[in-house]
Amino acid sequence: MEKDMQGKVALVTGAGSGIGKACAMLYAQHGASVVVSDIADEHGQQVVDEIAAAGGNATFVRADVGDPAQCEQLVAETVAAYGRLDMACNNAGIGGEQNPTADYSLDGWQHVININLNSVFYCMKYQLQQLLKQGGGGAIVNMSSILGQVAFATSPGYVAAKHALLGLTKTAAVEYAPQSIRINSVGPAFIDTPLLAQIPSDMKQMLIGLHPIGRLGRAEEVAELVIWLSSDKASFVTGAYYPVDGGYLAR
Repeated sequence: MEKDMQGKVALVTGAGSGIGKACAMLYAQHGASVVVSDIADEHGQQVVDEIAAAGGNATFVRADVGDPAQCEQLVAETVAAYGRLDMACNNAGIGGEQNPTADYSLDGWQHVININLNSVFYCMKYQLQQLLKQGGGGAIVNMSSILGQVAFATSPGYVAAKHALLGLTKTAAVEYAPQSIRINSVGPAFIDTPLLAQIPSDMKQMLIGLHPIGRLGRAEEVAELVIWLSSDKASFVTGAYYPVDGGYLAR
């Protein structure tokens, strides 16, 4: 594999499993030094160990991205470890409560908005400050969802957060394009991650049926898009939303 990210530093939130882990692993395979961040210490450290075993370079930094102070500290620890920041994938998120809007709890709403939307603002705020301090340049990829474009009954908090994420991404992209900082978002459909392993098989079959391609996505397929958007190959791409969805949104 081409080591086209040699000498660069990538930060991935929610990198302990699923899509985040796949992104961290692929950044490392492309030669980047990777800061693996998650609230699950054991899973995060396992990802670091896997990267090291494959000959890559990674460090685990625990951070709860719902807390702005920890987001600021995460960027500071990235710079302390590797001297700079070049790429970030703001991936951490939760599914949150499942209820129709009238029955959705206030606490459930606050929690899912905080982890899925506020956290991306907090992370971007401090990531952008660091990129500007370095003189500009760099790439940020924010993890949205197909539900950043369409509705899904019983998930008002999640859908609202992922829609809002697209507006936040576009705004920051326009603001920092003159400094050569590119900011894009990715919209996975239902991906075969540990999260989906817990659902009943009949529900899983129903979800598979929503994708014209006839299967769920793989985390590695999302990671390929994230790494491309982070790379110099995407040098004219900013403010965009890219679904990776097996045809879900084309219906």
